[in-house]
Amino acid sequence: MKESLHDGRDVRMPIPLRRQRDYRFLWSARAISETGSEVTRLAMPLTAATALHASPIQMGVLTAASTFPYLLVGLPSGALADRIGRRRPVMTACETVAGLTTLSVPAAWLGGVLTIPWLIAAAFVVGVCAVVFRSFNTPHLATVVAEPQRTAALAGFQSVYSVAQISGPGLAGLLVALLTAPVAILVNGFSFVASALCLRAIRAPEREAGTRGAGIGREIAEGLRILTRHPVLRTLCVAGMIVNVLGAAQLALYVVFAVRVLGLPGELVGVTAAGFGVGGLLGSFLAPRLTRRYGESRVLLGSVLFFPIGFIATAAAHGPIWLVIGQLGVAEVITGVAVVCFSVCAGATTMREAPAGLLGRVNASTQFAVQGVMALGGLLGGMLGESLGLRPALWVGAAASLLVIPCLWLSPIRRDARPAGEEHSPSTARRPQSAPEASRT
Repeated sequence: MKESLHDGRDVRMPIPLRRQRDYRFLWSARAISETGSEVTRLAMPLTAATALHASPIQMGVLTAASTFPYLLVGLPSGALADRIGRRRPVMTACETVAGLTTLSVPAAWLGGVLTIPWLIAAAFVVGVCAVVFRSFNTPHLATVVAEPQRTAALAGFQSVYSVAQISGPGLAGLLVALLTAPVAILVNGFSFVASALCLRAIRAPEREAGTRGAGIGREIAEGLRILTRHPVLRTLCVAGMIVNVLGAAQLALYVVFAVRVLGLPGELVGVTAAGFGVGGLLGSFLAPRLTRRYGESRVLLGSVLFFPIGFIATAAAHGPIWLVIGQLGVAEVITGVAVVCFSVCAGATTMREAPAGLLGRVNASTQFAVQGVMALGGLLGGMLGESLGLRPALWVGAAASLLVIPCLWLSPIRRDARPAGEEHSPSTARRPQSAPEASRT
């Protein structure tokens, strides 16, 4: 920290994030891991669709396998994240296990034993690691980055995801063309291992001893109670559930739809996803600036107006390849800006509004709901694709995506939308307290 005089007072100015060693390692870990994951996000379903000839329902199960762990271990992992003081070793172990599991896929392919159940099992194990990692990551971020810099830090992570979405699909297409889809998954396996090494290099002390309550069941219930009773956090959670269940349904059908209906070559299937990355990168640049000018509530309200564009553009796509790629690419840029602005503001709101000692549980409860519904969305997409056909199923998702707009605009977020200078918190509701806090008041 460095000091300067401002209006006759001493003001401590935080060191810029780019100059903070530990944040750079944390940022680098996510950059490496997310780029590899973007390769697998295309290569895994392409392996199932082209190499193993998966049906739409099998594609739905594969999509669900990576998100079902949020329903299975999401809540307990959040309670453990609040209990355990040293979270970084757990995060490192998650990345290592995920890396070894991912590497098993190309090994099985080269050995001639890869099957759809193998892919599903690998997706499930990596999903479990991702759930635990995310539950521990948010409380860990609070030990690395000071509160005034957390919005900027979250925007920095969103820029990581966006860069990965820009470079990942192109890299995936090149690797799929040169090595085949199963072998391209090697990149993600090595990226997990590299991420684990970056996490081990972080030196920030984790001094928290963790919290222990009457039992893990009651601790989980407390996190859920905070989430369901806080009007703004509840609204953000419901909006995320709507978008993610529909996004998972679309994802379960998109690769098959792009290859069999739109006629896109395998190496071009992921190109349009780069548009989302471009928009996300722009959104990570704009989010802190828009928040400072308009306040988090207004940014949240504005961003959801653009969420349905990607769903509608996908369902409506037709014509020559160049037109389809252009249509989807532009829609993905717009959606990327909106989604990242929403995510940054929602993440900062959650970190601020969650009571002390409960951030891990509140975050895990949110992830349990928001990510857990993706398992149901994957299955829903597969069933709709089988019963209605690919394009009609996508149109059902596009129509349903409009629900996210009234979800926020009829909530307390609209009533509390004020310019940033007048807005201390996006909620006028009394801040929920943990049991220990309540006993002191």
